[in-house]
Amino acid sequence: MFDGLRFRHWATEQRADGVLVLTLDRADAPVNALSQAVLDELDALIERIEIGKPKAVVIRSGKEAGFIAGADLKEFQEYDAKGTVMDAIRRGQRVFERLNRLPCPTAAAIHGHCMGGGTELSLACRYRVASSAESTRIGLPEVKLGIFPGWGGSVRLPRLVGTPAAMDMMLTGRALSAANARAIGLLDKVVEPAMLLDAAIELVQRGTTRPLRQRALAWATNLWPTRQVLAPMLVKQVSRKAKKAHYPAPYALIDTWKRGGGSTDARLKSEARAVVKLAGGQTARNLIRVFFLMERLKGLGGKEHGIEHVHVVGAGVMGGDIAAWCALRGFSVTLQDREMKFIQPALDRAAALFEKKVKREDKRAATAARLVADVEGAGVAKADLVIEAIFENLEAKRALYAELVTRLKPEALLVSNTSSLALDDLCEGMSHADNFAGLHYFNPVALMPLVEIVRHAGISQDTERRLAAFCKAIDKLPVPVAGTPGFLVNRILAPYMEEAIIAFREGIPGRAIDKAALDFGMPMGPIELVDTVGLDVAASVGKIMAEFHGQPAPDFAFEPNARGKKDGRGLYEWQDGKPLKPELPKDYRAPDDLADRLVLRLLNEAVACLADGTVADADLLDAGVIFGTGFAPFRGGPIQHIRNEGAARLKQRLEQLAGRYGDRFAPRPGWDALID
Repeated sequence: MFDGLRFRHWATEQRADGVLVLTLDRADAPVNALSQAVLDELDALIERIEIGKPKAVVIRSGKEAGFIAGADLKEFQEYDAKGTVMDAIRRGQRVFERLNRLPCPTAAAIHGHCMGGGTELSLACRYRVASSAESTRIGLPEVKLGIFPGWGGSVRLPRLVGTPAAMDMMLTGRALSAANARAIGLLDKVVEPAMLLDAAIELVQRGTTRPLRQRALAWATNLWPTRQVLAPMLVKQVSRKAKKAHYPAPYALIDTWKRGGGSTDARLKSEARAVVKLAGGQTARNLIRVFFLMERLKGLGGKEHGIEHVHVVGAGVMGGDIAAWCALRGFSVTLQDREMKFIQPALDRAAALFEKKVKREDKRAATAARLVADVEGAGVAKADLVIEAIFENLEAKRALYAELVTRLKPEALLVSNTSSLALDDLCEGMSHADNFAGLHYFNPVALMPLVEIVRHAGISQDTERRLAAFCKAIDKLPVPVAGTPGFLVNRILAPYMEEAIIAFREGIPGRAIDKAALDFGMPMGPIELVDTVGLDVAASVGKIMAEFHGQPAPDFAFEPNARGKKDGRGLYEWQDGKPLKPELPKDYRAPDDLADRLVLRLLNEAVACLADGTVADADLLDAGVIFGTGFAPFRGGPIQHIRNEGAARLKQRLEQLAGRYGDRFAPRPGWDALID
């Protein structure tokens, strides 16, 4: 009944031993995502299985990259636009529940990524086996999209692995390695990749019994009284990291689980209702948009970059950490500075990074061997990419470039990690300037995902493309920006930080200023941010931006050895790397317009950047500011936030603030283009 049967997305193999193997290989797509067509075909297959009664069923992927990446989010957006999310969710629930109720044993054979709907499909099977490959990762990341698992995942996972482990997966969106998934009871077996199908077949033929401890934990932590006790504890944990008003999904998940009871169908209906409500909210729509923005950045430049050896000049914090990150991501790297004493601290930091990121000792040693100190600069001649990361001085950088270009290979790329200097000024008179660009990383390099590819008038398209491909190869998100001072991220942050300092000089406490920004959804308050980047750096960038705009320089005055976090003292006192923020008086009330002052100066500059072509379009601007500054992702980025709030209303608010505080709040060119 199944032998040779072929659907568009599924293939079947009826084995002589009675096991039916279903292989998902979504047509015309590089990865498996669960579209409506894929689910409809699976539903039809299950109907045939119910009639044909094979001895067992194994589901696997026909894609080398992985099992299933999750649901098709483009379709999900279409359902949201049409108001049919409930239909789509209930349809998927019914297919997975039919799979779950098959009388024969079923198993999912997992290799590579298994995310979201893919994990939910595996949970509907009786057994799960995964390959031990490093690429195998199993997760339920829906909370990062402003929803939670809606195809039965939030119903089945707690009852399989117990509430603590299940909630940790779903509330964080964290993906687990095969070994960790096996440890919590999500997987029944982990095997070498070559043995995956055989292991899955053996599992459905012989079965397995889960350890008593795991079964007892799953039972005990889902009893009604236990749920009532655990739920407030989970809410308290979540509230430390996310406000309910900003990110409602974790709270909705906990509440749905807490109240869930009765039949599986009743629990699935509760799951669906909660997810549909979340999906219709602005947070989910914005976070899904941010996901697609990230995918767009990943797609810039393709894969071919022609870079094998990277040479970094300047072993300070940025240069050293850039070199270490490139070595971690597989590139051969030489690191140059004037003397070995300047390079050694960078090597020490690199060793700490490798210790954290590379668990196997042999691989850690190989990673460390890829990073070599190079006082003499011998690596320049063999480098495919040279990254300049010396101090911010135009003349010093130009002098360095004049020396470097005489030794570079013809096809090698030369880039600067400058954070604010204009690219046209840097490459004035440079030979082969078409191979020159800015490649601006953010601190800390290991944590910040964005890299700005900074253009100038003479840059070639191929240079920009190769740099975008290189960024992808080192797991960074590139955004192409104009080479004007401040580029995109620093230009937009500068007035935000300046306004915070102005408010601070007015006597508004730093804690109150930071709280206003945190309440808006920023990851860090601007006073803490100024201290973190350093008052000296903030003053330098502020001066450059003031000259660019023809405005007075902001007052970032600081005492010697009081530049912020690096000195242990700045606007705040610092201890063990954390700011000591004085408590506010109990009766203190911040000015009503404080948040508007901070945020609207940032938004005003974002509008100006869009209007003058600092980036190609609003999506790239939003992506750059979100991934470069942590700008409240649930708001979708500065331009999306303006659209959601109403450009006309925000422009009017700027005019009111300009009347109260001066021309720094005058609406910049570009607002009218955003007003419907």
